[in-house]
Amino acid sequence: MLINSMTKVLCAMLISWHPLVMALPEDARQAIHITADSATRNDQTGITLYKGDVLLTQGSMKVTGDSIELRQTGKSITTIIAKGRPAEFQQRPAADKEVTHAYGMVLDYNIRTKELEITGQAKVSQGSDSFSGNRIIYDMNKNTVNAFSDKSDNGQRVQMIIQPKAAEQEPPVSNDKPVPEATSGDFNN
Repeated sequence: MLINSMTKVLCAMLISWHPLVMALPEDARQAIHITADSATRNDQTGITLYKGDVLLTQGSMKVTGDSIELRQTGKSITTIIAKGRPAEFQQRPAADKEVTHAYGMVLDYNIRTKELEITGQAKVSQGSDSFSGNRIIYDMNKNTVNAFSDKSDNGQRVQMIIQPKAAEQEPPVSNDKPVPEATSGDFNN
């Protein structure tokens, strides 16, 4: 019973915070919802730790893991750290874009810089494009992905799969004779 009432208090506190998140404009105006088996809050450090099949959602953002740690400065959440086998982060970057998925043993999301660092069997995918390696840094502001291999002898190498983009339709080819270029005097009647 104590855990349930504590979880309700923590959820109420989280809903009142105004994080600087997310990609879709409406995401930042959405409430944060968290479910977990247990939660521990330290007011002195500003850290709340959720354990046990944790699910955090806010608008199109979804984070899952065995544990999720929220770090707060003032009234704003500054960092989300998810750990799992693997932990997962997903979010729609724009209304007309496919959902971006990120997986790894540790996901460290800096909300202020919108930078997600993924370590341990890291993978980022959007549609049929994907990047994988031991460590990936996904910068959502710059829309860049930096992937790094494991430096050990038999470590995981960086792998990328990038699908060709649909080519724009070219104008039909005409069999007519080419039209000579006009000079400035040709347009006067």
